[in-house]
Amino acid sequence: MGKYSPMIAPKTYLILFLLISIFLPSAQASIWHVGKNERFKNVADAIQHAQVGDSILVKKGVYHEHNLIIDKALSIIGQGLPILDGEGKYEVLSIKASHVTIQGFHIRNSGISSLKDLAGIKIYDSQHVQIINNLITNSFFGIYVQYGKHCTIKNNHIIAYGVEEQQSGNGIHCWNSSYLQIQNNLITGHRDGIYFEFVTHSIIKNNRSFRNLRYGLHFMFSNNDTYISNVFTNNGAGVAVMFSNHVNMFYNTFHQNWGDASYGILLKEISDGIIQGNHFEKNTTGIYLEGVSRVKMTRNTFSNNGWGLKIQASCQDMAIHHNNFMNNTFDVSTNGTLVLNNFNGNYWDKYDGYDLNRDHIGDVPFRPVSLFSIILEKNPTTLIMFRSFISALMDKTEKLIPSLTPEQLKDQFPLIKPVQL
Repeated sequence: MGKYSPMIAPKTYLILFLLISIFLPSAQASIWHVGKNERFKNVADAIQHAQVGDSILVKKGVYHEHNLIIDKALSIIGQGLPILDGEGKYEVLSIKASHVTIQGFHIRNSGISSLKDLAGIKIYDSQHVQIINNLITNSFFGIYVQYGKHCTIKNNHIIAYGVEEQQSGNGIHCWNSSYLQIQNNLITGHRDGIYFEFVTHSIIKNNRSFRNLRYGLHFMFSNNDTYISNVFTNNGAGVAVMFSNHVNMFYNTFHQNWGDASYGILLKEISDGIIQGNHFEKNTTGIYLEGVSRVKMTRNTFSNNGWGLKIQASCQDMAIHHNNFMNNTFDVSTNGTLVLNNFNGNYWDKYDGYDLNRDHIGDVPFRPVSLFSIILEKNPTTLIMFRSFISALMDKTEKLIPSLTPEQLKDQFPLIKPVQL
C-alpha cells in the first residue's frame, strides 16, 4: 500500500491563511532599547522608529523629552525606574492611540496651566490603555483620561505637594469615559485624589487617597460605577458623590476627615445605590445626605464621628438597616419633621432599652435624634452648651415626652448587640 497523503480542502487553506495573517504581526513585533549605551539615546526617536505592536525598553536614567506623543500601539516599559522630566513646562506623556502600555517610569514635573489641563500622563480618546507601576510626582494632573474606554490605571503612586486648590490638579482625573479600572493606586497632595465626571460602568478598587486639598474622591454626573475597599483619610472635605445614580460603595474606609464642612461622604442628588460594609471613623460627619432617594445603607459602622448621619428632609425611600452607631457625639441629625426613610434594625450604643424575650431586639423603639441636635441644627452657636446639665435635661425630657424630634424617625427594632461585619 502507498503512503497515506491526506487531502486538504480549499476552505482549510483559507482558514490557515487567515490565522497566519492575524498572528503574524505579533510574531514580528520588535523590541527597541533606549539608554546611554543603546542604539536610541532618547525615547522620542525610539517611538518614531517603532512599528505598531513593538515594545520599547527604557534603561535607568533621566530623560528630558519635553512632550512625548504616542500615536501608535506600543508597550513602553521602564527598567530601573527611568525618569521622564517635564521641566515644569510640558505635558510629559500624551497618549493618542489605543492599546498602549506605560509601565515602570518615574514621571515628574509636568507644566502648570490655568488654560490647559497638563498632566504627567494624558490619554486622549483611546481604548485599552494600561498605566501600570509608575511613580508620578509634582505634576499638575497626575493621570488624565478623556474619552477613554476600557483603560486600566493600576499600582501607581501619584504624589504632589499642592498648597492651593486653584494651583493644583487632580491625581487621577477621568472625564467622559467608560469601563475604566482604577486599582491599587496611592494618591496624595492633589486637589482631588480621584475625580469622575460623566464616567460610567467603571470600578475604583483598593486605592489609598489621603491628604488631598479638597476631596479624596469626587463623583459628578457619573452613573453605574462601583468603588470597593478604598481608604480615604485626612482629606480636606472627605468624599463627594453628586448628581449620579446607581453608584455602589462597598467596604471603604473614611477616616480623619475633620473640619467645619468635612464629612466621610457627601451625597447630593443620588438615587438607586447601595452603601454596604463601609467604616466611618473620626470624621466631622460620617455621611451628609441631601436629595438622596432609593439608596440601601446596610452593615456600615459609624464610630467616633461628630455626627454619624446628617440626613436632610429632602431624602426619601432610604433603607437604613443593620448598621452600627458607636461613640458618635450625635448618631443622627435632620432639619425636618417629615421622615420618609426606614431606620429599623440598627445597633445604637446609646440605646438603654431592654430585651425581655432575649431575641436580641430591643422591646421599645429607639429615637436616634436628640433634642439638642435639633436645636443645634437651627442654631449652631448653641454648641457651647453641649454636655451641659441643661442639654442633658432637655434630651431626657424629650425622650419621655417627644415634642420637637421627628415622630417617624425611630428604630422600631433596635439591636441589642453590634452587627458582625
